[in-house]
Amino acid sequence: MKDFAPLPQKSIFVFMILVTGGTGLVGAHLLLHLIENGEKVRAIYRSEAKRSQTKALFSYYEKPLLYSHIEWIQADILDIPTLEIAFQDIQQVYHCAALISFDPNEEEIIRKTNIEGTANIVNFCLAKKIIKLCFVSSIAALGDLAAHETEITETTEWNPENSHSDYAISKYGAEMEVWRGQQEGLEVIIVNPGVILGPGFANQGSGTLFTAVKKGLQFHTLGTTGFISVLDVVTIMCRLMKSDCHNERFTLIAENMIFKDILFQIADALKVKRPTRYASPLLTTIAWRLDALLAILHIKKATFNSATANASHSKTFYSNAKIKSVLNPSFINIADYIQKIATTF
Repeated sequence: MKDFAPLPQKSIFVFMILVTGGTGLVGAHLLLHLIENGEKVRAIYRSEAKRSQTKALFSYYEKPLLYSHIEWIQADILDIPTLEIAFQDIQQVYHCAALISFDPNEEEIIRKTNIEGTANIVNFCLAKKIIKLCFVSSIAALGDLAAHETEITETTEWNPENSHSDYAISKYGAEMEVWRGQQEGLEVIIVNPGVILGPGFANQGSGTLFTAVKKGLQFHTLGTTGFISVLDVVTIMCRLMKSDCHNERFTLIAENMIFKDILFQIADALKVKRPTRYASPLLTTIAWRLDALLAILHIKKATFNSATANASHSKTFYSNAKIKSVLNPSFINIADYIQKIATTF
């Protein structure tokens, strides 16, 4: 689709849609997808530097003119007065904003941002009589496998006795706020994506995998988790919001893959050396403890902890059967998508 000045009108009635987290990987791609489909969109941002990342992403897709169709409001999900302004005349909300960190020193702000921030969004949705809310959670907030289970689904029970990262706990708590809103009359959709792959954010999320491999990452593990392209995530979110489906959660993964295979594919796509040295559980334990010590000494910010170390070895499989039964999406092949992302590096 070429750039254009006027937006295509899908119907006489055009919703005003609010997007939080519009300066992140999912939010920025969501904004582009919504505008391409003629939606009227408002997005909140905290700084000009963050907003420039979204603008750059529009240029990456060769659609810079569409960026001007976003109505930006400087606001914060923890700042009630600014949210009051952001929610004016809104009918639907996509809540993508979240803080991702594995630094134990940031436990309080992670939980405050992800749980209290979501509670604020839910409260405004209820007060403003929002038609429908879509919340972007994570597979980290799904349940824990029991001894007799082989794959995690939307109904797998969360075991509070198990070890979870602060991030996982915060997303689980945020989901509880969304379900509270549902019990009070708000129509909601929760999506739980796996590791989201996409271009434009080399220093965030999965972008750090590409950056690390390009810089010469040497180690890999044999754990397994779910992966999905950001394009699939935003397309599914929008389809669910336009459907009659509500008060449901969906695991969004295209493929369950071994970390070693993902890292090898990234290395091959970037035309750099593969990380061929196996990092044993003992080695990753030493690594996260050293990382934590350096954080305590304020030498560097922690990027690794016991939960992520354990996850790197866990052979966890996630089921996407539910979203297939509802929408039957055609998922982008992960290997092909990695090749495409690599062109941005």
